[in-house]
Amino acid sequence: MAEIKDPENTIIIELKDGPVTIALLPDVAPQHVDRMKTLAREGAYDNVVFHRVIDGFMAQTGDVSNGNAEKDFNIRLAGTGGSEHPDLPAEFSKLPHDRGTLGAARSSNPNSANSQFFINFSDNHFLNGQYTVYGRVIEGMEHVDKITRGEPPMNPDRMLSVKVAADA
Repeated sequence: MAEIKDPENTIIIELKDGPVTIALLPDVAPQHVDRMKTLAREGAYDNVVFHRVIDGFMAQTGDVSNGNAEKDFNIRLAGTGGSEHPDLPAEFSKLPHDRGTLGAARSSNPNSANSQFFINFSDNHFLNGQYTVYGRVIEGMEHVDKITRGEPPMNPDRMLSVKVAADA
């Protein structure tokens, strides 16, 4: 079990293969960290699909408006929506997009991140300075590696639950 140093800034995502523990980075991207904790506490991320999973690149999820529906049509739409909360301004930093880092997904507008995020399967330094890094997997990356690939996957994996460790 990972040593959780700051339970208020640690997220536990339950996947089909096991838990993934993510240390959030409030000193680097405080607004993105607050948003993730808010949505986790609202239960908005529970049962949301990984709608874009590219081998050797990343697994994207977090479309709370379309990504938790049972219908295939809505799963195909996943990736187009966000939460009821306003979009976030970019919080770019010098942190690299290394394997296991959490990045904020967005449209072409740098200030359009909302609820969607991705976990890097590998070092993706071409993303540096263009997408906000706001967390890092500290345990369970082997479970992330098993997420079903596809854009969207035929039978997408889901985040079964997403909790702030302080609340678990």
